[in-house]
Amino acid sequence: MSILSEVIVRREFTLRPLLGLTVKGNGMRRLGDLLTSASRPRNLLCIALVGVSVWAAGIGLLPVGPKASVAVEAKLVAETNTPSPNDRTVTRLVAMMMRREHLTKHPLDDEISRRGLDLFLKSIDPRKLYLYQSDVDEFNKRRNDLDDMVNGGDVSFSYTVFHRLLQRVDERLGMVNQLLAGEFDFTPDDVLISDPDKLTYAKTPAEARERWVKQLKYDTLVLKADKSNKEDIRERLRRRYQSIAKRMHQTDSNELLEMFLTSITSAFDPHSTYMAPVNAENFNIVIGLQLEGIGAKLKMIDGYTVIDELIPGGPADKSGQLKAGDRIVSVGQGEEGAVVDVADMKLNDVVSRIRGEKNTVVRLGVMPETGGNVKTIKITRAKIELKDSEASSTIIEEGKKADGSPFKLGVINLPSFYMDMEGAREGNENYKSCSRDTRRLIDEFNRKGVDALVLDLRKNGGGSLTEAIALTGLFVEQGPILQVKDPDGRVTQYDDTDRGIAWRGPLVVMISKFSASASEILAGAIQDYHRGLIVGDSSTHGKGTVQTMMDLGPQLFRIANPPKLGSLKLTVQQFYRPSGDSTQKRGVLSDVVLPSLTDHYDVSESDLDYPVEFDKVPAVHYRRFDQVSANTVSALKELSTQRIERSSDFTRLQKNIKQYEEQKAKKEIPLNEQKFLARRAEFDAEKEEEKTFDEHERGVTEVFKRDYYGNEVLSITLDYLRLLGKDKVANAGNLAPVN
Repeated sequence: MSILSEVIVRREFTLRPLLGLTVKGNGMRRLGDLLTSASRPRNLLCIALVGVSVWAAGIGLLPVGPKASVAVEAKLVAETNTPSPNDRTVTRLVAMMMRREHLTKHPLDDEISRRGLDLFLKSIDPRKLYLYQSDVDEFNKRRNDLDDMVNGGDVSFSYTVFHRLLQRVDERLGMVNQLLAGEFDFTPDDVLISDPDKLTYAKTPAEARERWVKQLKYDTLVLKADKSNKEDIRERLRRRYQSIAKRMHQTDSNELLEMFLTSITSAFDPHSTYMAPVNAENFNIVIGLQLEGIGAKLKMIDGYTVIDELIPGGPADKSGQLKAGDRIVSVGQGEEGAVVDVADMKLNDVVSRIRGEKNTVVRLGVMPETGGNVKTIKITRAKIELKDSEASSTIIEEGKKADGSPFKLGVINLPSFYMDMEGAREGNENYKSCSRDTRRLIDEFNRKGVDALVLDLRKNGGGSLTEAIALTGLFVEQGPILQVKDPDGRVTQYDDTDRGIAWRGPLVVMISKFSASASEILAGAIQDYHRGLIVGDSSTHGKGTVQTMMDLGPQLFRIANPPKLGSLKLTVQQFYRPSGDSTQKRGVLSDVVLPSLTDHYDVSESDLDYPVEFDKVPAVHYRRFDQVSANTVSALKELSTQRIERSSDFTRLQKNIKQYEEQKAKKEIPLNEQKFLARRAEFDAEKEEEKTFDEHERGVTEVFKRDYYGNEVLSITLDYLRLLGKDKVANAGNLAPVN
């Protein structure tokens, strides 16, 4: 995963959460990502969220208070045994809000305590490589006490656990260095268990050593199979784990508070999380699609901060002095500020040094990817707009009409339901929003005579609820878009109030297991209204809850510039389609399902820990279009199935899916070199997951990929156009009422 140098964090040698953003409790997962390099299933859509409570103040924006001045000072956890008074204050406030406002009204009790401890241990040592069973047994003596601690504002237990973890990390580093000094035998038929739930904690140093032999053999084989690796493998692994240990000791009190409190809040549901100040700021950057900095995406690879991508048109790109693969080894502020060595520094800390106000200077010490001398590059920061995360479009000419001219198919790729919340809150008439951008693209389609529109939501994990309603309204007449139920069971209907329809032609919505939250609001409404086809994976992600963001500083300090205490993202409502069905744990089902590997990944809401359960509310009154009928769907399925059966590409995909399922079921990876490399050459489940997730994390690199999958979507769209015949326009007169 690559991230903006001004934004978030990447862990390079593990399966990691989408975007790396600490938005749903992945603050605590970041630590687990740091501590292990073995493959494991990922719950990517943890960051998917509606992000805005419909009962939020004003126009439905996040209820954040005045702009805070400074964050509360954080200390290194390794250098203190005592939580700060700030930790106590934040913890008590979070506990109170969870008890009073959470959707489920679950008490903060012993059950939450047990769940929270399990999540905390899972987050800091997911593959059970560091802690001993005796450590866990000791921690489990407080298994039913965490609720009482948190209610009282006491987080000292987290310091006890983390200090023990640091001790074990240092011990394992010594073990790793000893093992790397020797030789590994890759001829036995050993295996690495890939499912953490099937692992146990080591009881003795000998068991720990055996576990690490397998871990390092796996790491070695991965690097052997990586043709791009030019470094000595042992030296690279030695540096990797030394860097991990060093960065672990750089964990500060704010980060530990985030990890611990998120383990408690996520025990209520997977989307309730506490965000420390730096990650709360990162969230606002991602949802607003703009920031001030140099315009470079960074990642961390084995202790090095590496440029992954330059944002087109940004200062770094315009300078012509940086390129992907370059390593940033030092950072200096201004023309003459002291230069700071950033080797092995936490990526968030490197980011904070590179990020800064526009028109200010930052100096970077850069080592070329190919090696050589370090050169100093001076860049003036500027305002950066994240164009690769905006709605984008293309028009494809395909097929032939009766007059011989081609059909024009317009594709809009929408990566998220973004909105510049700060700009909207401040009354900026030109604030950025996805509904405005999409309307502009639709207007262009209408001017150019586009025959059908394909809306691609396959990489869209959600965003603003306000924007979800507004964007859905571009395709339907005014009427209900969703229903929302609060903790007291009250159900409220939310409508599109705009009487007009921006796009009246045929509509196809592409979805995947990564389409979550706000994407599911749109897809569900389009399906209920019979307004368009849903095509793709068997279902969307299945997230049907609403979160509100609470800036904790203004909650405690009624002053103009309260201290930055972080934010609580709290699940406060569940949303429902106009038909009354929830999308929670079920998602929106496709009308036409296309084979894909992503449909078999364990990334759905039901794969997460402690999700809210599915339920229903009564349907509301709305009027259906006549754009989709059972006969139309049946005919489209049949035509698509015939093409897929004749396609060698889909035949190969079906074979890969079968191999993926077989490998996933085994939950183990061969460590015999010959078998490992043969498996990886033919089909490797972990490698395919990593490839898919990297593609999703990189965002939109092209509006629409014309591969066999994309071509099948276009074929379905053309079939749809032909089956509609003369009824290609969605008019109000064609509507039928539904109770």
